Amino acid sequence: MDYSEPKTVLMSRTVYLKISIAFISACFIECSGKTETRNLPYYNTADFSPQFLSSTKEIKEKITHTIPSFSFTDQNGKQVTDRKIEGKIHIANFIFTSCISICPVMTKHMKLIQKQFYNNPEVVMLSFSVTPWIDNVKRLHQFAVQNQITVPNWHLLTGSTSQIYTLARKSYFAEEDLGFTKDSTQFLHTEHIILVDKHRRIRGIYNGTLELEVQQLSADIGQLLKESY
Repeated sequence: MDYSEPKTVLMSRTVYLKISIAFISACFIECSGKTETRNLPYYNTADFSPQFLSSTKEIKEKITHTIPSFSFTDQNGKQVTDRKIEGKIHIANFIFTSCISICPVMTKHMKLIQKQFYNNPEVVMLSFSVTPWIDNVKRLHQFAVQNQITVPNWHLLTGSTSQIYTLARKSYFAEEDLGFTKDSTQFLHTEHIILVDKHRRIRGIYNGTLELEVQQLSADIGQLLKESY
C-alpha cells in the first residue's frame, strides 16, 4: 500500500460550512443590533451540521456527542489519556511520519498554533499517527526533533491501530466522506483538524493544508478560551 499518495480531497462542503456559518452569524448580529462576537457552533453528527446554542440547558439537552475515553503513548514515551484533555481545549489531527503529501504541510501549519499558544496549559494539541505499527515512540521523537516540536502540550501519539481509527472516524468524524462507516482496516488519510472544547464537544473542523483556515482555527481557540459554559 502506497501511503505517500494523498486521499482525494473534496473541499466543497468545508467551504460551504464556513460561508454558511459566517452568513448566519452576520445576519444575527445585523438583525439583533448586537456587536458581540458570535458563539462557535456545536457539531453533534458526522455531517457537521452546525448548531448555534447559547443556553447551558439547551446545550446539555441537544449536544450529546463527546470525545470518549482513550489512552495512547506520546513521542516522549508518556501515557496520554482523556484525562489529559479534561477541562481543556484541544485540537486533533491525523498524520504519519513517512507521509510526503499533506502531512508536512499540516505539521507546518500546526506549528502556527504551537507558536500562538506556546505552553498554554489550557490548550492541548494531539497528532495521532495513522501508521502506529511504524510510528513507534522513537520514530515519533525523531519526527518531533526534525520538525521543532518543542512544546509540552503537543503530543504525537501512537498505540492500537483499531483504537486510533475508531476514535478518528466515530468520535472526531475526521473524514469528509462520513468515513466512520468504513472498515477499520481501510487506510485513514485526512487533512482535517478538529477543534474540541473544554467539555470534549466538537466546535470546528478546518482544512489543515490551508494557512487561512488554520489562522481561523487559532482565532476560534482564543474565542473558546473566553467561554464560560
